[in-house]
Amino acid sequence: MIYIALLRGINVGGKNKVKMADLKCTLELMEGLSRVQTYIQSGNVLFESDEEQGTLRQRIEQELENAFGFAITVVLRTLEELREVAAHCPFSDEEIAEADAASDAESLYVAFLLEEPLQEKVERLKQYQSEDDKYHVAGRDVYLLFRYSVRDSKLAINLHKLDVPVTVRNWKTVTKLLTLGTAMEA
Repeated sequence: MIYIALLRGINVGGKNKVKMADLKCTLELMEGLSRVQTYIQSGNVLFESDEEQGTLRQRIEQELENAFGFAITVVLRTLEELREVAAHCPFSDEEIAEADAASDAESLYVAFLLEEPLQEKVERLKQYQSEDDKYHVAGRDVYLLFRYSVRDSKLAINLHKLDVPVTVRNWKTVTKLLTLGTAMEA
């Protein structure tokens, strides 16, 4: 099975630096992982494994902490789950085009959650949604559309209120990971 590991909080703001070559090497040495490849500096890894997601994630997190000296949250998705994310974007092409036109940066993102948030936690986000910042929760994934910058978004800043570990990727990264995973599958 092809997995995509999305590492949370590495190489951001000069903290928790992990070289992708070192990350790749660490995962290649793990039993049961094969065909490991990384994509860009923000901690995206594709690999094959027959192991179940829960135990695999815990094993990877432990191995990364041993190798790099600090805890790294790993969010896993199978290639099929990533396909579902890409296929079910809830925002219309018009909404995305409008947001892109207003912004000088990426406007469409996906927040990948470790687990599905409780509905009462999801309700907390409603107060941060606006005409400029929209979201849609779909299980363990939150689609985000920002008319301006993600950096200035109250919605983005308050994703932690879901009380679930989260890591965010822009749509360009999501589609590139899907392309790389599909190529691995071929």
